[in-house]
Amino acid sequence: MFPVRIAVIGAGMIGKAHIERLLADPQCAVAGVADPVPEARAWAEAQGLRAFADPAEMLEATEPEGAIIATPNALHLAHAQACAERRVAMMVEKPLADTLPAASRLTMIVRDAGVPLLVGHHRRHSPIIEKAREVVTGGALGQLTAIASLWMLRKADDYYEAAWRREPGAGPVLNNLVHDLDDLRFVCGEIESVQAAVSSKVRGFAVEDTAVVTLRFASGALGTATVSDAVPAPWSWELTSGENAFYPPQPTENCYLIAGTRGSLTVPRLELWRYEGAQGWSAPLSRRQLDVVPADPLARQISHFCRVIRDDEAPRVTGEDAMRTLACAAAVHRAAASGATVAVDSVLAAIH
Repeated sequence: MFPVRIAVIGAGMIGKAHIERLLADPQCAVAGVADPVPEARAWAEAQGLRAFADPAEMLEATEPEGAIIATPNALHLAHAQACAERRVAMMVEKPLADTLPAASRLTMIVRDAGVPLLVGHHRRHSPIIEKAREVVTGGALGQLTAIASLWMLRKADDYYEAAWRREPGAGPVLNNLVHDLDDLRFVCGEIESVQAAVSSKVRGFAVEDTAVVTLRFASGALGTATVSDAVPAPWSWELTSGENAFYPPQPTENCYLIAGTRGSLTVPRLELWRYEGAQGWSAPLSRRQLDVVPADPLARQISHFCRVIRDDEAPRVTGEDAMRTLACAAAVHRAAASGATVAVDSVLAAIH
């Protein structure tokens, strides 16, 4: 079987991560790389790849079977449209777009073109997240009651040298918390409504540097999610999971705590806490360490994308699914601006 020819639009940090995994996967071949930044093109050429400044030119010249869109959020729609016009299957990095109307338009364009769309919520390919979902949906925790999510670390100052990262449509809610919201939806069920407060006091940019969110799940469970990219702290998926070598691992820490009537689970350490006999606060708790076989979620996502292109599998994260995660993030901003509780369904209904 011939390798699947995949182009990459955007050779920034995440784009390079995808390219490295494409090069390492024998079922893939990199058709070309498009990026307007000369340094990014020089990096691609150093890998022996064809590099272009313009995505449309690259798509015309290389005729790939699939494309990975790893550009700034506000450009996802335009680049997806360029792929759809040429009937190229695509994987679009999360979030699907910078706004819900743009995400809705993107999904419609792709659907009308009849080409596959996979959204890059890569943690759904993590063995840790898969195991956590198995535990929760299998009933080991009983009825979920309370969930706590933390994403707290300090981004380097040069991260914000790119102007688009300082403007609305970027920021840790859309770029980082959106991952946690998707994880919680996947593991714990749909998020029904949110309350929120945001602050940009530390960096003073147009986007927030900190947000605190209260979540109500459709099951009746309550949760909190805290995100800040301006603090030295170990409590984030990147540092605690150890799945990305770019980040110094913090293997003793967790970023999610999931509690139910029969037990509680830490993530990513996957410690299952339960009573084995008598129930109550004076009774001893047992701790069981759940095991998973480590695997790189980004590499697993690339393999899945190849199978989606070949029509061997349905996309694990569809455009419609990703829109609901984006709606949760949009609800955070609306709730923070209004001071009111915002229903996720109302956010989705407003775009139709």
